[in-house]
Amino acid sequence: MPVLFVSPERIDQQTIVVTGDVLVHLRDSLRITVGETLWLNNGQGAKFRVEITDVSKRAVTARVLETIQEPPRQTPCLILGQSLLKGEKMDWVIQKATELGVSEIVPIESRHSVVQLKADRVDHQLARWQRIALEASQQSEQWRIPTVAKPQSLSLLLTSLATGTRTLMLAERREGISLQTVALPQQASESVLILIGPEGGWSKEEMGIAEQAGVVPITLGQQILRSETAAIAAISILQSRLGRLS
Repeated sequence: MPVLFVSPERIDQQTIVVTGDVLVHLRDSLRITVGETLWLNNGQGAKFRVEITDVSKRAVTARVLETIQEPPRQTPCLILGQSLLKGEKMDWVIQKATELGVSEIVPIESRHSVVQLKADRVDHQLARWQRIALEASQQSEQWRIPTVAKPQSLSLLLTSLATGTRTLMLAERREGISLQTVALPQQASESVLILIGPEGGWSKEEMGIAEQAGVVPITLGQQILRSETAAIAAISILQSRLGRLS
């Protein structure tokens, strides 16, 4: 059974009251019954092994049997800057990036992106992506749900980075350092941002913006990968090098 996320405000000392979508999932899909045990996560670094004490139409109530805390982070966190992709490709990247343990996903409104979100659709799409990240976090038993940021331009993203962020840009058909050998930060307080272009590739203007910002161009080799494939390949290599995958 996946570790389900509940809002911290639903946790009162040794009792957790589950409502909303998680309630529906437990009661109607999993058909949870009194006396069963499962794991719940508050999304803030704590997991709880609980015993179900009551099931009703309004809520599932559980008693906390055990609490475990997230181990201190030992390695830099990984951020994905993914240019907007068409169809369900963006959903798929968000799902798989979450399973691979990224801490944040930033959709990029790239010049060559086939998809250009309309202003009145941004909030709806953002909520959908965050829900995908939530479900993937539960399935892969992550400690936290990655934040899906509001879509933004590459220039805005690069000017808003926190101190200690090492930024890498995957650029096809251009010289770059191998992702296997590029220097990475080592401190847990630092971050790695990997930028992945759209189906049409980065524009010359975007490449210039990245160069001026000190972004490091990197390569996955001679083969040309689809954007969604490149994203997952790059994340996997980086998480392996950072010690998150073995």
